[in-house]
Amino acid sequence: MSDARSAHLPVAVVTGASSGIGAATARMLAAGGHHVVCVARRGDRLAEVVDQINQVDGAEAEAVVCDVSRADQVAALADAVGERCDLLVNNAGGALGQDPLSDTDLELWEAMYASNVLGAARVTQALLPALRASEGTVVFVTSTAAEAPYEGGGGYCGVKAAERSMVGALRLELNGEPIRVCEVAPGMVHTEEFSLTRFDGDRAKADAVYAGVPDPLSAEDVADCITWLASRPAHVNVDRLVVRPRAQAANHKVHRVT
Repeated sequence: MSDARSAHLPVAVVTGASSGIGAATARMLAAGGHHVVCVARRGDRLAEVVDQINQVDGAEAEAVVCDVSRADQVAALADAVGERCDLLVNNAGGALGQDPLSDTDLELWEAMYASNVLGAARVTQALLPALRASEGTVVFVTSTAAEAPYEGGGGYCGVKAAERSMVGALRLELNGEPIRVCEVAPGMVHTEEFSLTRFDGDRAKADAVYAGVPDPLSAEDVADCITWLASRPAHVNVDRLVVRPRAQAANHKVHRVT
């Protein structure tokens, strides 16, 4: 546990905090009075986010470099967090590739499962004692990809559906304990890296996802939803919050301006 923490602040752990939804969530939670433990693989990017947060008067954050697919690193994360965790945001993960099953590289599917599903499970398992001690809340960031499959989405839809099943099972398993288990499922969110990573750096393919879509969600929109979930009264559990831009009625139904 960091000696720099203010004892009166609730502790939030945000994975995947070096960019996108994770970074926006870390900033918003810190602004709202949490001490935020920012977790990600990329130490340089993580340090930038934490430095930005700590420059704001009254905001507190610390960085823990951790690959959630590595058991030893998650164990070190749990040691760094210590005995108290008021909020865990399982955000680390993402999409890799969008090829049909006939042509896809199944190693990409394995990598997605390792981060989106096993990573979230590993972090949650490691921090459950601290969550129990704090009567805390766990928020899983899944996706509307869990709602229904689409062409080229067999891998990503599959791992997000698996993560959703894990969320539901955990809520049942913890029933009667003072821990809330919530899920936020974003639709079309335009961040700097999500689609670029999915298409292996192909800027044209990444930009085409959002071409003509008026006002897709931003990372801050999703962070606002996460913060709202966590701020409900302790007896209120929001099982699942599906959030899309107005232009997206369903994964296959998107209004585009030509």
